Amino acid sequence: MSIASSHDMASRPLKILALLTDGWGMAGGIARYNQDFLTALAASPAVGNIVMLPRSAGDAAGLPAGVVQLASRAGRVAYSLAAFKQVRSQCYDLIFCGHLFMAPLAAALSRLARIPLWLQLHGIESWARPNLAIRRAVRQADLITAVSRATRSRALEWCDIEPERLRVLPNTVDGRFSPGAPPAELAARLGTRGRRVILTVGRLSSQERYKGHDRVIEALPQIRSRHPDILYLITGDGDDRDRLARIGQRLGVSELMRFTGPVSQAQLPDIYRLADVFAMPSTGEGFGIVFLEAAATGLPIVAARRDGSTDALADGELGTLVDPDAPQALAEAITACLDRNRPEPEQPSRFAFSQFAAQVDHLVSSRF
Repeated sequence: MSIASSHDMASRPLKILALLTDGWGMAGGIARYNQDFLTALAASPAVGNIVMLPRSAGDAAGLPAGVVQLASRAGRVAYSLAAFKQVRSQCYDLIFCGHLFMAPLAAALSRLARIPLWLQLHGIESWARPNLAIRRAVRQADLITAVSRATRSRALEWCDIEPERLRVLPNTVDGRFSPGAPPAELAARLGTRGRRVILTVGRLSSQERYKGHDRVIEALPQIRSRHPDILYLITGDGDDRDRLARIGQRLGVSELMRFTGPVSQAQLPDIYRLADVFAMPSTGEGFGIVFLEAAATGLPIVAARRDGSTDALADGELGTLVDPDAPQALAEAITACLDRNRPEPEQPSRFAFSQFAAQVDHLVSSRF
């Protein structure tokens, strides 16, 4: 169904089926994007209510008015059957698909129900040419949004659609992230008192080694020569933790590293407040919401200039962009941040939730 005809049909607030990998109660960048997006979407006057079907979900406390989270379905077959049941038993006006890998299912449901499809792209899952089924599903989408210019540009290399159908809808940052002193108990427990702290927040996954934890570890000997009190705080967990620990042992910097393990969303702002600089020289970020959180908390930031990080750092306005393949440049950039007094916080106003919500409202109101 074309966007124009769907708009003519929609004389009442839209009822939307949202197909998501990560629903309410889950952690990680995609989960947070989904939560922010659905909160903004539910607030649009063009939207009546939203039924969310997640693959994974946790506590649904804090769901916005008008949003319902169905029981999660982890298995592919069970999830597909639940989605088809929804489309056959309910009358929806729009399907939102929150991940490229779910696009073939979403496209099939869109055809079955004869309603428009809105597809979301995040990062590296959409940077390489996918299989034929996914490419066909993408061509069927009435609107596609990407979290950054980098993701949009990579997707346009293979998706064979009109460029105007693929729009950038960047992440937003939660108002809880702001400058302040961390709790004394937290600083004592993590051993940050009297230390200069470098922080990275992200999954320690063998599938996401592009995040660059190892690059920061390899820079520690050089940074220590100028700041012997340095501590590298690594927040997150995953199957790559042991490898990173071994790198630290090989370089003789294990005592400069501390793994916090997973941290709750409630405690995360205080983790940022422990730090003096945020560093994540990633080469595969679709956007990188952690950069916005660090900026809002008042931290100087060092990132790589190769991926969606450039959008998150507003092309260098919110931090320092370096070549991730230049270890000397990374160490010098982090050291320079530690040498300086902390600057006045760069509040990333362009990424404020009010701006994000206005963009979402404009897209759903004008396109559907």
